[in-house]
Amino acid sequence: MALSRELALDQDQIEDMLNNDWNIRIATLDASANINLTPMWFGWAGGKIYIYGRGQKVVNLRRNSNCTVLVDRNEKFPELQAIMMRATARILETAEDEAAEPDLAQARRQMGIKYNGGHGQPPVDNPPPMAASAGGRSRRWIVITPERTVTWDNFKLDRPS
Repeated sequence: MALSRELALDQDQIEDMLNNDWNIRIATLDASANINLTPMWFGWAGGKIYIYGRGQKVVNLRRNSNCTVLVDRNEKFPELQAIMMRATARILETAEDEAAEPDLAQARRQMGIKYNGGHGQPPVDNPPPMAASAGGRSRRWIVITPERTVTWDNFKLDRPS
């Protein structure tokens, strides 16, 4: 068995990280093929990543829908756990596109709960779903569909005696 498979996260670990960890990093390419790497908050629903974003990443994804996302946790090498997904992104350009996206409502609910109190305000009971919607030239929901997923769990590394 390949070492990478031996180090892979199991499905429960993957679901836990995607449902509970706060930050994802999304890498996109600009017009000059330079990498734009940005940490974002995200939702996970229906096997897809949902990000509400603005600016360069939206512009880049309109031009080239290919991206890579990374969710990782812990700081010390023997404790690193991560999920990297090569993916295709789709921009929801209008409120109608948002309404037609089957898993966006679930992602909004999940993000409302996950990030409750995360903007420096006290958490509330029964937090509302994230209400962000398409606005201006580049404030949009981004739907990321994974095409290839690689995971690792360095807790599974052989340790010297």
